[in-house]
Amino acid sequence: MNLEEIKTLEKQYVMQTYARNDLFLVNGQGCMLYDDKGNSYIDMTSGIGVNCLGHNHPALVEALHDQSQKLMHTSNLYYTEPMVQVAKELVESTGMSKVFFANSGAEANEGVIKLARKYSSDRYGQHRYKVLSLVQSFHGRTMMTLTATGQDKFHQYFYPFPDGFEYVIANDIEDFKQKLDDSVCLVLMEMIQGEGGVLPLDKTFVQEVTKLCHQKDVLVAVDEVQTGIGRTGSLFCYQQYEIQPDIVSMAKGLGGGLPIGGIMTNEKCSTVLQAGMHGSTFGGNLMSTRAAMTVLSIINQKEFLESVKEKGKYFMDALQNIQSQDILEVRGMGLMIGVVVDEKKRAGFVKKLQEKGVLVLTAGSQAIRLLPPLIISKEELDQVIQAFQEVFS
Repeated sequence: MNLEEIKTLEKQYVMQTYARNDLFLVNGQGCMLYDDKGNSYIDMTSGIGVNCLGHNHPALVEALHDQSQKLMHTSNLYYTEPMVQVAKELVESTGMSKVFFANSGAEANEGVIKLARKYSSDRYGQHRYKVLSLVQSFHGRTMMTLTATGQDKFHQYFYPFPDGFEYVIANDIEDFKQKLDDSVCLVLMEMIQGEGGVLPLDKTFVQEVTKLCHQKDVLVAVDEVQTGIGRTGSLFCYQQYEIQPDIVSMAKGLGGGLPIGGIMTNEKCSTVLQAGMHGSTFGGNLMSTRAAMTVLSIINQKEFLESVKEKGKYFMDALQNIQSQDILEVRGMGLMIGVVVDEKKRAGFVKKLQEKGVLVLTAGSQAIRLLPPLIISKEELDQVIQAFQEVFS
């Protein structure tokens, strides 16, 4: 099947909810992707931050082949080993207490909100239910997580939206203090607002928010759906902000390409949800958790995480050194980088990079977002830097 054939079938049979790039990808190896015509591309998207080990990673392929020959799914009515092993690794690496597994970032964040409201309802009554999130945040596309998303463009069409959400200006501690009243049960933050434009939060702001919340027993949840699993140079980004949240959500990179999500809680939140209060048929699925075992065995090593920091600094420094009036700013952390350009020119730059054999993402109104596989080499980064220099010179 070629590009034109698959486009015809897609238009006929698939809901038109995505503005797809004019590209039919058929194969991948490491950080490289190949289309139906045999053209090669350096993947700076990782499937929107998912394929942290790149494509066709031998350890991941072997683990999934092995698991598929044993069991692929049993549900949570029974005990399974990969789920428990992943939970153990996550808890022991973070000092958290318990894990709940879901299928996606949105589902994980939905669970975060449910847990927080149950926690506050148990202790303070039903009047304490409000969730504070940040302007320019993104937390998912379920009705609840869409409402938690602090971007007006997402708050369309699906009225009425759930009640009990308010938005704080990121890095504005006075705005936060004004909105932290007795009705608030949860503060939900991304350490780097990915979909919002690759916008890192100020460390002092995050620490002050966490301190004020702990004083009032308001739960602090960190959305690590995009920033977690080594993306910024630590297992979770919040660890570089030197805080201890009550709840952490995760997804994307944890499965290395398979759908998985989850939440971690500290001790005080670990028993809030009892049997029957929350669940997920595919949560903790054997294939997904076996993939997560493999991902963590490779990524959750000091040397690997340090290499992400080193490559990220090398990459950002090189991008910042490109002499171009069209590059307005380079920001990010580790291998999560945003190159800020003129909004009107961005689509053209993205197309030109694709023509140079580099696939990139966008975020917010101005950022070209770069989320390469964490295994990317400096030689491959040099090829990307060369492409940027040619496009922006």
